[in-house]
Amino acid sequence: MGSDDTRVRPGQAHRAVTVHGGGDGQSGEDWLAEEVPVELRYNGEAFAVMMATPVDLEDFAYGFSLSEGRVAHPGDIHGVTVHAQLEGYIVEIAAPAAVSPEAGDARLLPGRSGCGLCGSRRLEEVLQPVEPVPEGPTVDPGALERAQAALAERQPLNAVTGAMHAAAWASPAGGILQVREDVGRHNALDKLLGALAREGIDPRTGFVMITSRASYEMVSKAARLGIGMLAAISAPTALAVDLARAGNLTLAGFVRPGRYVLYSHPQRLAKARIADRPS
Repeated sequence: MGSDDTRVRPGQAHRAVTVHGGGDGQSGEDWLAEEVPVELRYNGEAFAVMMATPVDLEDFAYGFSLSEGRVAHPGDIHGVTVHAQLEGYIVEIAAPAAVSPEAGDARLLPGRSGCGLCGSRRLEEVLQPVEPVPEGPTVDPGALERAQAALAERQPLNAVTGAMHAAAWASPAGGILQVREDVGRHNALDKLLGALAREGIDPRTGFVMITSRASYEMVSKAARLGIGMLAAISAPTALAVDLARAGNLTLAGFVRPGRYVLYSHPQRLAKARIADRPS
């Protein structure tokens, strides 16, 4: 039922529940994560509907636009307007070129909170190569553990609801500098990438830590914005590892106290290397 922190924050709601545990049920309230439809429009044309937590939606608009290749640079977005609706939210994004449904490039399909590629109509839209990311600073191996430990204290919505993913921007020493939360892991990452882009933060000055598995689209989103290192608390997929190796991105998984697994490009971690592969 989450923590005892009952301060109301955007992105959370409470519902009446009956709690059972070793005896008769007790009436109470539980704090839950909000999950609502968020429609993304470019110059008035619908592109995608994502199930998301309705916080940091301007960051989401920037991060989604950049990581999905809808715009090339943050400056290509001339404005973002968020409209609350009875059914959810509409996010209007002003960009140089309209997304035309007639041209066949609009998704016009809903994306669930756990979906990173929902609505893609063609195979070639999914498995797209990325440009190799630039080299960044050398990170102390202990930074991964420090970032993982510190991130748990920087997730206020998850502390209350127990249902949020987070993506964090960390310094080479492992200090947490930015955090974004969402019920969807892809949304959390897009929100973080959008925040970095809006603030003009150089992607070569740190690394990203995520509280989820590192699937193909998570690596793709990070690489599109020039992020050199992605560290995940859970596992990567095989396709994510292949993309990270091809894109010069350092990918770490299973980050735990005293342990992590490195899958690609160890040069960004001091004294780290990839174990020899069996023949």
